[in-house]
Amino acid sequence: STTEFATRARRWAVRAMIEKGLEAEEDEAFQELSEVVAEFSSNYQHHFERLIDRMGHERLGGHNPAVIVAAGVVAYHRTKQAEMEVLPDARELLDALRRVEMRLGIISAGLQVKQAEKLIRLRVLPYFDPKAIFFSDQMGVSKPNPKIYLKALAALGVEPSRAMYVGDRPGHDIAPAHQIGMRTVLYRGAGGKYAEEAPAVPADHDVRDMRDMIPILRDRYGVGAP
Repeated sequence: STTEFATRARRWAVRAMIEKGLEAEEDEAFQELSEVVAEFSSNYQHHFERLIDRMGHERLGGHNPAVIVAAGVVAYHRTKQAEMEVLPDARELLDALRRVEMRLGIISAGLQVKQAEKLIRLRVLPYFDPKAIFFSDQMGVSKPNPKIYLKALAALGVEPSRAMYVGDRPGHDIAPAHQIGMRTVLYRGAGGKYAEEAPAVPADHDVRDMRDMIPILRDRYGVGAP
């Protein structure tokens, strides 16, 4: 879950900033940082600077603000390095699909380098067709606009009816993909704030474990060993 991971990373960032001189209680600073993220978006690149602005430079104890910000950045990225992993069920499905004739790709909403960094950190790039990696930041359109799916499929020369999209957000992933005629899989196993959301448009398959897709793909779609 991106939500749960980001919460942990921001907690560690706040602790590091306090350790380097920010005069604040952890819960107070974390709440302010959460408001910064909500107001400026998660893709904003100066969360920690805005946190200091909100709390006041007089609470830096005479320390250089750049040092406090850097402490937060380093702690955030250290959490990424240590804790960002592919869930075991997802890894097993990817391993299974690697052995069949199926093109695997990514359609990701977000800043291109930030999203690409995740794929590299997770060491999943070998699973995917390099021509089938799409970031909204490069496409001029983002989720939930169904055009992002149409542009990706057109680039690959694949009809929507021959494609399946897996996502964890009913509104941003399932509804638009379904709208253009793709098969859809709603994945609830990562947890987070979307795990129990009721989809306005039911997915073709609703799973909590990615491994459940192995027999479904084999028996319903003829993908994999008989």
